[in-house]
Amino acid sequence: MTRTNRPRYRTALTLTAFRTHRTPSTPTNFKENTMSITLTDQNKTTLRTAAYGAISLLAAASASPHKAATAGTTALYSATGTVGHVLAAKSKDIQLDGKTVAELADQVLPALTESVHLLGELDPAEAENFRSIIATAIDAATAKAEPSPVTTQITGKITAALNA
Repeated sequence: MTRTNRPRYRTALTLTAFRTHRTPSTPTNFKENTMSITLTDQNKTTLRTAAYGAISLLAAASASPHKAATAGTTALYSATGTVGHVLAAKSKDIQLDGKTVAELADQVLPALTESVHLLGELDPAEAENFRSIIATAIDAATAKAEPSPVTTQITGKITAALNA
C-alpha cells in the first residue's frame, strides 16, 4: 500500500470569520488614503539615495558592515507614510558611486539635507517622519555593534545633515 500526499479531508476548510465585509457604499482605497503628497521621480530618487546612502555610510564605518546594512535596510523597508511607500518600492534608481567613504558622504549628506527641505516644503509632518525613519534606521544599524568613534562621527554627520 503506497502512501500519497493527499490531504486528509477531501473538502477544503475556509475561514470566513477573518474576511472583512464591505458594503458597496463604503469602498476602501488605501493608496488614496496613505499618499498625501505627490513626489516626482527625481524626488523619489533623492529620498531613496539619502536613506539607503545613510545606511551605506554606517555600514562602511561599522566593524560588521553586513549586519549594519541588513538591520538598517530592514528598518527602512519597514517605514510608514508617504516616505515609507517610496522607500519600499522596488527601484533601481539609487546611484551611490564612490570608492571611499568620503566620496559616498559627498553624495549622501547633501541628499539627506535636500530630502528634508523638499519634504518640509510639501508636508512638514512627512519631513519629521523622514527624520524619524532615518533615526530608527541608524539605531537599528548600530544596535548590534559596540559604538566606535568612527560610527559615532558618521552618525553625527548624518544627524547634522538632517537638521541643516
